[in-house]
Amino acid sequence: MTVLAYRARSIFLSMAVAIAALFLTFTPSEATAQVTAFKQAVAEAASRDKDIAAFYKANNYKPIWTGAFGKDASRRKALFKAIADADIHGLPSRRYDAPGLMAKLKAAKNPRARGLVEVEMSKVFLELSQNMQTGALKPKSIDSAIVRAVPYRQRASYLVNLAKSNPNSFFRALPPKTPEYARLMKEKIKFEKLGARGGFGPKVPAKSLKPGQSGNAVVALRNRLAAMGYMGRSSAQAYDANIQKAVQQFQLAHGLSADGVAGPGTISEINKPAAERLKSVIVALERERWVNQERGKRHVLVNITDFTATIVDNGKVTFQTRSVVGANDSDRRTPEFSDVMEFMVINPTWNVPRSIATKEYLPMMKRNKNAAGHLQLYDSRGRKVSRSSINFAKYNASNFPYAIKQPPSRRNALGLVKFIFPNKYNIYLHDTPSKSLFKRETRAFSHGCIRLSDPFDFAYALLAKQSNDPKAEFHRHLKTGVESVVQLKQQVPVHIIYRTAFTQAKGPINFRRDVYGRDARIWNGLAKAGVVLRAVQG
Repeated sequence: MTVLAYRARSIFLSMAVAIAALFLTFTPSEATAQVTAFKQAVAEAASRDKDIAAFYKANNYKPIWTGAFGKDASRRKALFKAIADADIHGLPSRRYDAPGLMAKLKAAKNPRARGLVEVEMSKVFLELSQNMQTGALKPKSIDSAIVRAVPYRQRASYLVNLAKSNPNSFFRALPPKTPEYARLMKEKIKFEKLGARGGFGPKVPAKSLKPGQSGNAVVALRNRLAAMGYMGRSSAQAYDANIQKAVQQFQLAHGLSADGVAGPGTISEINKPAAERLKSVIVALERERWVNQERGKRHVLVNITDFTATIVDNGKVTFQTRSVVGANDSDRRTPEFSDVMEFMVINPTWNVPRSIATKEYLPMMKRNKNAAGHLQLYDSRGRKVSRSSINFAKYNASNFPYAIKQPPSRRNALGLVKFIFPNKYNIYLHDTPSKSLFKRETRAFSHGCIRLSDPFDFAYALLAKQSNDPKAEFHRHLKTGVESVVQLKQQVPVHIIYRTAFTQAKGPINFRRDVYGRDARIWNGLAKAGVVLRAVQG
């Protein structure tokens, strides 16, 4: 058993004994005046929280925590156990202040004091329940580009459901029930145990290594790979075939080019300490709580850090392609959110976003009015305007009156197809004529939208649900050269996520670089709230 578990159980047992002793003094024969005093205290304390006030009013101000026996005792026991388990989920247990809550219970010697602590327990319960189900942090407060609509439940519903449920079952049902969450929990325990054993061992003292080399740096490489689980125990002194295979497996699990050569990028990732990996896992647990809802039997998943877009059917990846995401600039990073894909546009027109039109193309046209000749200008009434009639010098970003468009073509910035899930961020998936970028290991180059390496195959996979010959249907529209809108009969949820740690059903956990620094900010937020790294024994 872990040190954490021993401590939690010890605290829990001592609390349980104290609570039992305390409430044995409460008798059913309290005078009406005492009952009234209790209810008045509950009403007074709850008045500062409309959800708690509404619950107790509907419940005739009766206790759900501070009754002497029966269900109240079971709820108290379950609440303190859930607080003790908060650390296991990577939640800030000090936020729920079990010792302080226990002290208030012990000090409650009269009906009024019990009424006040009754409401205090409900407040702690609500915060813990919400944190366990939908996260301890508010995403947008961490990063303005995390615009995800977290599926928050009505606060009062937690109290209502607890009152009519088995309390232990209630708490067990709060965290996400996804296979991903369960696997991340296992990885968290694994990395905590690694931390107790000293992590991955000494770092590799080399900038790069390749097959055939030998020496202390190769031994350190061998030992770290073994500690991470990529190879068995070995006494090899040279960079042999087993080490090369282990390096390749490590590279595959970390989004690196799997050439089996430990270059600077690979060495940098191998040398990251177990504690840093544990932080990524804890952040991933928080992120999983932010999306704690049904994602859809069929859905599209874009992981920004992994530079991939996938189609998932009934929990299994049925299609995957490389992607290019927004560059790491303040106005180009791809935001995180979920929406629903409604249609695709074949042979699309590119309506140049105003920010790009004024920041990039207007300065070019000021220098040379014929610059970017593949683009066309339109006035406010939608009429095409000749550049020869425009004095670009008199315009700036605030008064430029023209819309800029690129007509359908193979040179179009959107390529030959785009996939639309209407949203206020103007983000979509699309083709691109710039294919070379897909060969890069790190692919953060766009203005925010997601470019696909295999957009036609992506389209075929989407259309397969509504066409006997999806490829023929797609090309029937494509060969016209005219912009065509194809509605999806079965609309598909799209989830744009950002995970530097994610699991798979079989094989090692995957880690990716924190390309925008978002996970570092989330960890800082969790640490500030009271989440700590736990190194456990055994």
